[in-house]
Amino acid sequence: MIYELRIYTTLPGKMADLQRRFEDHTLGIWKRHGIEQAGFWTTAIGNSNNDLTYMLRWNSLAERETRWAAFMADPEWQAARKASEENGPLLANVSSQLLTPTSFSSVK
Repeated sequence: MIYELRIYTTLPGKMADLQRRFEDHTLGIWKRHGIEQAGFWTTAIGNSNNDLTYMLRWNSLAERETRWAAFMADPEWQAARKASEENGPLLANVSSQLLTPTSFSSVK
């Protein structure tokens, strides 16, 4: 199992718009493409309260490449992204890391 840690830093005042895009559009499109989320978080205390952090669960790098490419090319996703950014971009930065559990991890 591979986990992908993604951190989206929103532009000031855009967090609600980003969360709406995930809740109203992205999650349903992911489900159709077989993309499984492992959780979403906002930062209560830390470096930036403009961060939306989430994790995705993958069986392999090949699965990640195939499913993520199909998602990014999905016309419904492209339309939802475009509509959510009609008043300007939502994101200042996107960070992504692919993680593998250690032998002693409670998450496998």
